[in-house]
Amino acid sequence: MKLAILDDWFDTLRGLPCFGKLAGLNVTVFTDHEPDPDRLAARLRPFDAVVLFRERSALSAQVLDQLPNLRLISQRSVYPHVDVDACTRNGVLLCSNMHAGTPSFAAAEHTWALILAAMRQIPQQMANMQAGRWQMGVGKTLRGRTLGLYGYGRIAKAVEGYAQAFGMQVVWWGSPDGRASALADGKTVAASRKDFFATPDVVSVHVRLKPTTQGIITAEDLAQMRPDALFVNTSRAALIAPGALLAALNAGRPGQAALDVFDAEPITWAADPLATHPNVTCTPHIGFVTEDEFELQFSDIFDQVVAFNAGAPVHMINPSVWNAQAG
Repeated sequence: MKLAILDDWFDTLRGLPCFGKLAGLNVTVFTDHEPDPDRLAARLRPFDAVVLFRERSALSAQVLDQLPNLRLISQRSVYPHVDVDACTRNGVLLCSNMHAGTPSFAAAEHTWALILAAMRQIPQQMANMQAGRWQMGVGKTLRGRTLGLYGYGRIAKAVEGYAQAFGMQVVWWGSPDGRASALADGKTVAASRKDFFATPDVVSVHVRLKPTTQGIITAEDLAQMRPDALFVNTSRAALIAPGALLAALNAGRPGQAALDVFDAEPITWAADPLATHPNVTCTPHIGFVTEDEFELQFSDIFDQVVAFNAGAPVHMINPSVWNAQAG
């Protein structure tokens, strides 16, 4: 099997214990990013299988229709960046573990780091100090304040634990099923969607990006937030209606945002209007970028490659492809 691994920007995976699972395979690791669909297709044409590094590269129909040798795409979690219909049409099996047993503690920890950094003005205070100007403003204590968590999943529950350790009150919102589960667990659910956005000091979004959740946070939601509130997104930028967050920040509701995700990634241009906004604390999608999280995620991904190579694929998203091949 000729296997391509895309977008390993810091050549990290070869140093992880789980990389040993690929022993005996012909593996090529690409440490750059190729955004052009036709050039990406040319790069991938010799390969039987591709490992994706989250959503860093999109495998659209334009790409997949040019890959006659491709038989497997292996990745983890949701797959809005992969055209499943084009995979099936081209006889490509998509494998993705959708039910990992543990939350991404890396993402939860990074969410909390952004909340602390924004509320205590850490980036601004550091830049001011390094410029020889000492203190530049007054931050906010978290204890006694309210954190709103949108989405009743594993990462949000981990963030809840950090909030409780810091003495914050937590209020929940999300899908009807999520709200019902939260109530059944004895959690505090906001009286209404409007109250959820209008009341907390901090609102943090933890929802998987799917067609049904795209743009789920609207301009109206953001306009309900207080002018001294913080909006946090370490999930996916497309959960917010296009342009809504920048417009909301410019209008002063919410007063600030802490972001790890953006509409276009990677940002390779200067003066991006959201990344450089004076009321934004941001990082370049590093919520999951830890050695520990990579080992956890890619152990699953490499297991899928090995299982496919052994003729017993797991976590199949379009099993009809394998059934046709096996038949």
